[in-house]
Amino acid sequence: MGYLVGIDIGTSGTKTVLFDVNGNTIASSTVEYDMFQPEIGWAEQDPEDWWRATCQSLNNVIKKSGIKPEDIKGVGLSGQMHGAVLLDKEGNVLRSAIIWCDQRSSDECDEITDIIGYDRLIEIAANPALTGFTAPKVMWVKKHQPEIFEKIAHILLPKDYIRYKLTGEFATEVSDASGTLFLNVRERKWSKEIVEKLGLNMEWLPVVYESQVISGKVCKKAAELTGLKEGTPVVGGGGDQAAGAVGNGIVKKGLVSSTIGTSGVVFAYTDKVTIDPEGRVHTFCHAIPDTWHVMGVTQGAGLSLKWFRDNFGFEEKTLGMLTDTDPYVYMDKEAEQAEPGCGGLIYLPYLMGERTPHLDPYAKGVFFGLTAKHRRHEVIRSILEGVVFSLRDCLEIIKGMGIPVEEVRASGGGGKSKLWRQIQADVFRTSIVTINSAEGPALGVAILAGVGTGIYANVSEACDAIIKRVNVQYPDEKVSGVYEKNYKLYTQLYPALKNLYRS
Repeated sequence: MGYLVGIDIGTSGTKTVLFDVNGNTIASSTVEYDMFQPEIGWAEQDPEDWWRATCQSLNNVIKKSGIKPEDIKGVGLSGQMHGAVLLDKEGNVLRSAIIWCDQRSSDECDEITDIIGYDRLIEIAANPALTGFTAPKVMWVKKHQPEIFEKIAHILLPKDYIRYKLTGEFATEVSDASGTLFLNVRERKWSKEIVEKLGLNMEWLPVVYESQVISGKVCKKAAELTGLKEGTPVVGGGGDQAAGAVGNGIVKKGLVSSTIGTSGVVFAYTDKVTIDPEGRVHTFCHAIPDTWHVMGVTQGAGLSLKWFRDNFGFEEKTLGMLTDTDPYVYMDKEAEQAEPGCGGLIYLPYLMGERTPHLDPYAKGVFFGLTAKHRRHEVIRSILEGVVFSLRDCLEIIKGMGIPVEEVRASGGGGKSKLWRQIQADVFRTSIVTINSAEGPALGVAILAGVGTGIYANVSEACDAIIKRVNVQYPDEKVSGVYEKNYKLYTQLYPALKNLYRS
């Protein structure tokens, strides 16, 4: 039997999953690493940490499964989007990668908009200049670290640095490239106009492929370090959201995913370029040829709960260690004790600024309505609810763009929580569906690897064969009424605080 590998280079760790050709998980391994914040609003990671985690997790799954490396027919890569990995002409990393949630480049966004023009940016890149994207990060290095900028020979995204280490090839694919601000999203190729007007070099950018196309093969050195067989094909793969959408079966009209990872994303398929003129949601290439997607992003989704766990969750972490149970399971049980609406306590999840719908790097997290009556379990539940309110902001914009929403599928770490899924059903006032695999991006890029190596005819056929609906949670109208009241108040809080955030 043949096997496929999906590697997802995430913000908190790299997850490698081995699948059989029917999409069944054979073995999985996650290796964590740190995110560094040298200043408030900054976020960096060491690309070598990603590579070490990739090598370790690959060795782990091959050892766990006991399969022969030659039975692995293809590898797919997924990863956190928008990061700036800068290499010199020898392929050495020049500085820590500035990653997706970094907010330092607000001035550079204004500069890019002035140089290219707002309307022209939307016309070419389908999105305004945002601090999350790659281009403003490179421009920040150009302005603040000219000694590093002058040595740049290659600009890569996180997963594409791993591709380089695996294959020796400088390559990317359309879904991840869409989030750089360098890509012509309609034409699915680099924009020479944007790159050259910003004073950058087209030669710094990797070859861009469609997502299922083989972009390279595992080289001898990588084979020795990872346990893979030399020559194993590596396909383009996808940015984590497009890859996760494939892994959730979001490959046709009417299907939408709601993903709660470190960030939160509402993702909708579209067969044409559909743009929000206000730039509140992103329009990117999908990981399927001649299709696109629209997604709204909240920066601090699972990050908000992780922040609480890391700073105030000593008891849950200790109990989890003693019982070999995820601490989030205990936090879920606590949150279940609180009434929906948390007695008027409302959380704004803007720990790392916010994208949809506010596009504001200065936004900050807020607990509003806190009283002496509130207890720990209500604070935890208010975090879950506040994140979902932010996701509803995304969903409302997508609906307003005329994109049909017939079914919402939950995914990501937050999608494993029955409570968090029910809160989504009640806040969105729509049923929430789960599928037979929770592997999301890793499964998605394994499917793309299967298409690229000829195991499947195309992505849609593969998804129809592999992905099945297994559970549906329906909204409770009474609870939805409580949330409707709190959501209306939630939407009034950011405008009231907007001018205070900068000061």
